[in-house]
Amino acid sequence: MDYEEKANSVADRLLSYRKDESGWKICKKSNEVAVYWRPSAEFPGNVYKGDGIVNGSPQKVWECLKPDPNGLRLKWDNNVKKFELLEQVSTDVTVCRTVTPSAAMGVISPRDFVDVILVKQYEDGTITSNATNVGHPACPPQPGYVRGFNHPCGCICVPVPGEAGKTQLISFFQTDLGGLLPRSIVDSFFPVSMTDFYTNLSKAVKSLKKH
Repeated sequence: MDYEEKANSVADRLLSYRKDESGWKICKKSNEVAVYWRPSAEFPGNVYKGDGIVNGSPQKVWECLKPDPNGLRLKWDNNVKKFELLEQVSTDVTVCRTVTPSAAMGVISPRDFVDVILVKQYEDGTITSNATNVGHPACPPQPGYVRGFNHPCGCICVPVPGEAGKTQLISFFQTDLGGLLPRSIVDSFFPVSMTDFYTNLSKAVKSLKKH
């Protein structure tokens, strides 16, 4: 499989999601983020978009977000229990396995996901992570975990013009959790989970500033 090609097509897809404003409906709003959804064109589920301002420069926000097995994400993101590098494809492209804990009071059992991830930086200072599911010989489905599938998803850290210490964070989540979960549970899980994601990220960026 051409991982590099697949990863680049995800980056294009996320840019198109960002540009296409049509059809988004708001489903949750907090101080940190507004969460929107619309039906996914990739699978029979929804794509969710989070859009919020985080107090911290894009570099600081990225420091907390970046997909790194030894990174900060494991410390603050409740939905990431384990993060393993399966293959370093190139400087910017990796194949990784993410393990998530059980959720929704145990209704959603632990999941694992295998994704190709591209980290891309743009001239205006925007930093993005772009991911989608792939198969990898080093990681067949494993007992104890339901294999889930991320469809094109990722985070876009955009500098806020004139505000060096602020970042607009746009995130897209588009996940087939696998297993036989009732649709209502899945649809109520993501907006709450994304709101928590922004709240916890904001706290993580704030604690970075103190060090």
